[in-house]
Amino acid sequence: MKVVNITQKQRWGKLVEKAKPLSFLQYFAWGEVQKELGYEVLRLVVVKKNDPLAIAQTVFISAKRGRFIFVPHGPLFLKEDLSQPQKLKILKFLRDYLAKFGKENGYSFIRFAPLLEDRVEERRIFKNLGFREAPIYMHAETFWIKALDKDEDSLLKEMRKTTRNLIRKALRTKELKIEKRTDPKAVDDFWKNYLHTAKTQGFTPFSKKFIKIEFEKFQPNSLFLFAKYKGEILAGALILFTKQAGYYHQGASIHSKIPATYLLQWSAMLEAKRRGCKYYNFWGIYREKRAPISWKGLSFFKQGFGGFALSLLPTQDYILSPKYYLTWAYEKYLGWRRGVE
Repeated sequence: MKVVNITQKQRWGKLVEKAKPLSFLQYFAWGEVQKELGYEVLRLVVVKKNDPLAIAQTVFISAKRGRFIFVPHGPLFLKEDLSQPQKLKILKFLRDYLAKFGKENGYSFIRFAPLLEDRVEERRIFKNLGFREAPIYMHAETFWIKALDKDEDSLLKEMRKTTRNLIRKALRTKELKIEKRTDPKAVDDFWKNYLHTAKTQGFTPFSKKFIKIEFEKFQPNSLFLFAKYKGEILAGALILFTKQAGYYHQGASIHSKIPATYLLQWSAMLEAKRRGCKYYNFWGIYREKRAPISWKGLSFFKQGFGGFALSLLPTQDYILSPKYYLTWAYEKYLGWRRGVE
């Protein structure tokens, strides 16, 4: 086996689509977002006899929490019929490749956030390779997903009764409208509501720069949706699209008796369906000991639309240096501050 670095967008895109991931974090555009934020990115392919076995878009992070090598929602295996021993062999090869690079360049650990279902067999693979569970999540570790393979009436019937009724009420509310936007000013309009949401719900927001970069790098596969009542924005969302799914990655709302958020999500689901997506991914929901308790309310809202949970293997760390334990202590404190129990 050997590792090859891919730089061509189209070539990388074909490999990602082959894996059909229910996450956008291995897509080329996400790597470009990380580059804009100042991180080095390599797009690595594990190859055997010119046959690609796995891919790993890898981000090299230097931050307050430490210096580490991060593979977000990866690596992705490109063959569905791989046995557990084969997966272990591929992961070991990639681990050793990154460990050599990391030790030579002063990184204190490797972090994988695998896009693998949380099962005993998968946990055993990482344990056998010397990984340990990370003290905190980096990205969502449990998704709430809605399959879009039915007609609109059937999609509504799968929902919680209250959710379905609120969508129908919203559709009857004449002055409640959905606006789809890709113009640059949409970032400013979203940001105002997003800051308000962060203050009222008590979470640390992404920077405006981050949201702007994310929106721009995913174009033409990114879209702002706004729910407006009498011209006032009550809710907004940044939706990202791949061939596989539409993703609700950023959201903002103002508390109101008008069911704007329900119409917004319904409209986002229909837009994903119109674009040929198989799924609508609501992104993260609450998971005991791995996500803040404050996520419970939002999780209840998302689950009302019907669908299923996909719980991923918790983020995994491979230690390269004793400096890792400084990061570990900082992240344990960070988890406590966020309300992870």
